[in-house]
Amino acid sequence: MEFLAEYASFLAKTATLVIAILVVLSAIAGLRGKGRRKAGGQLQVTRLNEFYKELRERLESGLLDKAQLKALRKQQAKAEKQQKKGKAKAEEKSRVFVLDFDGDIKASATESLRNEITALLTLATPRDEVVLRLESGGGLVHSYGLAASQLARIRQAGIPLTVCIDKVAASGGYMMACIGEKIVSAPFAVLGSIGVVAQLPNVNRLLKKHDIDFEVLTAGEYKRTLTVFGENTEKGREKFQEDLDITHQLFKDFVARYRPQLHIDEVATGEVWLGVAALNRKLVDELQTSDEYLSDRARNANLFHLHYAERKSLQERIGMAASGTVENTLVGLWSKLGRLR
Repeated sequence: MEFLAEYASFLAKTATLVIAILVVLSAIAGLRGKGRRKAGGQLQVTRLNEFYKELRERLESGLLDKAQLKALRKQQAKAEKQQKKGKAKAEEKSRVFVLDFDGDIKASATESLRNEITALLTLATPRDEVVLRLESGGGLVHSYGLAASQLARIRQAGIPLTVCIDKVAASGGYMMACIGEKIVSAPFAVLGSIGVVAQLPNVNRLLKKHDIDFEVLTAGEYKRTLTVFGENTEKGREKFQEDLDITHQLFKDFVARYRPQLHIDEVATGEVWLGVAALNRKLVDELQTSDEYLSDRARNANLFHLHYAERKSLQERIGMAASGTVENTLVGLWSKLGRLR
């Protein structure tokens, strides 16, 4: 047990020293970066056709013997040579720009999305296509309103937009999805939730029970309708509900504008549907996974995946390293202690 205690003490001291060094480095980086402009980002472009080709070739290498593989490669080389001779035909291939949006409650991925769209609009033509792989359960109205407006830029430029949903596009997520000229959904993806919700606790009675007063002073009749600490009134509740109803109506009008085929009052109830049921209600146009859709498009188009990656500052990188070091040290400490018991 004495050895165990000494070993634990040694690990704790080592972790403390490492963390202290990282904190100092982070502070220095913060001072150096003070007043400087935030680091920009970089657009990363990946050719998905090469990705699919590598998958196929890896499988072929695993399944075929040497003679069969040699014959196949010879045949493929001959086909590629003929394709290069018909260069004019190859140049007629359309392009598909693939984007990803993984949404949180604040639609934080909008910053990358707006830069990706700005980039592709400098080159894309109506002969091309943009495919968005979307996943989001929704969030703040204004945040998803901006994200949807970014996608609307693609439609306004006359470039076909296809939205693929593998898991979920609900509420604000569906607000974005409806911009697509075509919505492709996996059979069990969750869609819909065309509604608005707001909720907050009120602890005013608890405060009164302990003789604590809380004053809410406003300039403007409806500057505050419902509050967490103050005493809510029926008039305030009615105004709050009115604001929700107005937002809901704007949401409905927005969806109906881009998908006029919908019976909007039937689907704008806040309910969600799985892909098959969503197809019957015309919330989506096809049932397919994004993998199936893109692999099919790769046969006759050049696919380019765009991702705008933000450059992290030195302070952010040190902070992430410190966080990882602490976690790994604690895990290592507990695992070592477990072995020594």
